[in-house]
Amino acid sequence: MNKENMKIEGIRIIVCIFGAFLYALGVNMFVVPAGLYTGSLMGICQVIRTVLAQFLGIHFGNFDIAGVLYYILNLPLFFISFTRIGRKFFVKTVITVTAMTAFMSVIPTTQVLDDTMAACVVGGIISGAGVGLLLRMGSSGGGMDIVGVLLIKWKRDFSVGKVSLMVNAVLYAVCLFLFNVEVALYSVIYAAVYSVAMDKMHTQNINVEVNVVTKVNTAELEQEIFHELGRGITKWVSQGAYTQEESNILYIMCSKYEVNHLKHIIHKHDPNAFMVVNEGVSVDGNFLKKL
Repeated sequence: MNKENMKIEGIRIIVCIFGAFLYALGVNMFVVPAGLYTGSLMGICQVIRTVLAQFLGIHFGNFDIAGVLYYILNLPLFFISFTRIGRKFFVKTVITVTAMTAFMSVIPTTQVLDDTMAACVVGGIISGAGVGLLLRMGSSGGGMDIVGVLLIKWKRDFSVGKVSLMVNAVLYAVCLFLFNVEVALYSVIYAAVYSVAMDKMHTQNINVEVNVVTKVNTAELEQEIFHELGRGITKWVSQGAYTQEESNILYIMCSKYEVNHLKHIIHKHDPNAFMVVNEGVSVDGNFLKKL
């Protein structure tokens, strides 16, 4: 990795840490004080924390043990992500989850809003935007995000959203059994707002078709796309109708968030390259949906 790419990745990691901070802020300042549960693996950790406090009498004061439990449960998933998904994703995820755990441990669970519905909406917007940011930077918040990526690799019609939906259905049913209807209902409302905010920030799975026409030798360009983006390329030789000169055409499918990185790579190898970008195309077949 050259210095320029290292700089780009460094900026992305900083944004990931900021996203982790927003998530922890939204959860600790709005969700936890309202007695609600976030969903997915973090929600499971929060239920475990509540069971320890209410049923076993183990209290931790203003310190939220859920963040530490979340990190512990993520340790086997870290190993799986390193062996099955890739080193870059593994490094970013470890940094993000570590930052998320640290922020959740130091940000006090102080009640800011007395109205539970307002806490659902504000907490969902802040934490959802935070997770959307880190997903957009090619990282994840761990937990079901990693499981979702693994299932996508195993079966293409799976998605992170489907995995989270199934886990949340079980989690909120448990909340309904252990606590009351109000807690479960408000937790579902929070999860809905959180998902919308995350989707608005996270444009990763909007499919984009990129056609590149270039007259340069594309061998190094292709290798950098393979290495940096992990995307396949369809290539053919064309001839200009006016100039009668031969050109190379590269056809690439990627996600919306990868387009700027792809343009940067192409312009580095050929500043005069001609590109046509079509957004929101439908794809069926052997195409990898990332986080």
